[in-house]
Amino acid sequence: MSTPVTAQRALRIALLATLSFLMLALSACQSSRPISERMESKYSLKKRKTSISCLRSVGREQCTLPVKVSKRSYKTMLHSIEQLKKVKFRYGGTTTKGFDCSGFVQYLYAKAFNLALPRVSRSMALLGTVVPREQLERGDLLFFAFEKDVSHVGVYLGSGKFAHASSAAKKITISSLQERSYAKHFAFGARIIQVQK
Repeated sequence: MSTPVTAQRALRIALLATLSFLMLALSACQSSRPISERMESKYSLKKRKTSISCLRSVGREQCTLPVKVSKRSYKTMLHSIEQLKKVKFRYGGTTTKGFDCSGFVQYLYAKAFNLALPRVSRSMALLGTVVPREQLERGDLLFFAFEKDVSHVGVYLGSGKFAHASSAAKKITISSLQERSYAKHFAFGARIIQVQK
């Protein structure tokens, strides 16, 4: 009589082992996909915002994304980046006394383009259209996932370079997307402005 009980127990153990193996294999497949592929998919499926508050002399109005901006406005942003390079990184910082990554981007886009961006990078990541690395244009926002979700943002300047408030460098800096850490953790770009040609 102990044989059927032993056989049932062995069958249960075999089923549990098979299920455990399948779950492990499936989770390994998921995590082996590049961050950019996972994040592009995740953020493409989320409800994306197609407009943003534009600051005008008479108040705010909604502007459709991407907002067309002049070359002059874009150059104003580049000039601001150069002026801000000496500003220190500060968690939660939103002023020239110190910036975190999203505070820096929010400040730049308000000053150069009169756009009211959300305060945190995860909210910024829902603006405009998702742009893969190969299709980036100057002025696009770049998002990085150093944790399980978007946790860093910068501004694409072209030629593989971007400006951001770096906690590692402890200041505003220009980095390359080719740098190992940024290449590994790049999630996607988002287009919220279009520089007129």
